[in-house]
Amino acid sequence: MKQDLKTRTLIFIKITIGAVIFSFGFRFFIYQHGMLSGGTSGLAMIVNQLTSLPIGMVTMALNIPMFAVAWRKLGLDFMINSTFAMVVSSALVDIFGVISFHPTDDVLLAALYGGVLRGLGLGIMYSTGVATGGGDVMVRLLRRKYQYVNLGTIMLCIDAGIVALYAIIFSRYDKAMYTVISMFVASNVVDLILYGSMNAKLCMIITDYSEAIQRSITSELHRGVTLLDGHGAYSGKNKEVILCIVKKNQMVEVRNLARSIDPSAFFVVTDVQEVFGKGFSDIMSND
Repeated sequence: MKQDLKTRTLIFIKITIGAVIFSFGFRFFIYQHGMLSGGTSGLAMIVNQLTSLPIGMVTMALNIPMFAVAWRKLGLDFMINSTFAMVVSSALVDIFGVISFHPTDDVLLAALYGGVLRGLGLGIMYSTGVATGGGDVMVRLLRRKYQYVNLGTIMLCIDAGIVALYAIIFSRYDKAMYTVISMFVASNVVDLILYGSMNAKLCMIITDYSEAIQRSITSELHRGVTLLDGHGAYSGKNKEVILCIVKKNQMVEVRNLARSIDPSAFFVVTDVQEVFGKGFSDIMSND
């Protein structure tokens, strides 16, 4: 479905904000200390050090063929928005290059803060459904095939290959190691923005008062409940097992509700990485 003017304008504003943050972190923290960015920007940095060509211009040149390949698979709206993201972020990288600003001499601090800013900027742009470069296009295509792997994880694996290439060509192993730190931070920030600090909890409650407990959970916490048929191996009794998924900050409330109704209830809690459905992530999302 085509996006209307208002939707596209809001997306472009969000992309621009993300591009400013990403380019600032890249230029003044990553590039300034000889570290590498990921994706096509990282390849562009390698070309820049070999030829002195502007990074932004090289990035766009490397992205064009990959964007052309992805046109049919990812759709026109995706390509329009992604092209805008690529052009704006590439242009800002070169624009920030003419500004004299040196925030820190500490390479570790630069790696950490550069990773945070780069991940924050990329996460904001990714949240609109765009790719900022050819490498991101590859990541999204892989994500569609392997949906159980987070976007930041795939990004980190591809970036690791680029870092290895950089270390081999220039024999700058110390900078490569700092780059890995920065990329690890960036990938986690990307996942935090895209998926949130999910850490949802799956609760299973075995009790003789399942009706009262499930009624309290649905009415007071407004969370759905599934009742499973259970059979005690030792007691030989049939019981209903309450299964519900709640946000992390609601887990204590569920426990208190269960305890107030049945102090002898058997309560099992486990972490859930992702949840799709009403009240959580959109089940129709491909990202």
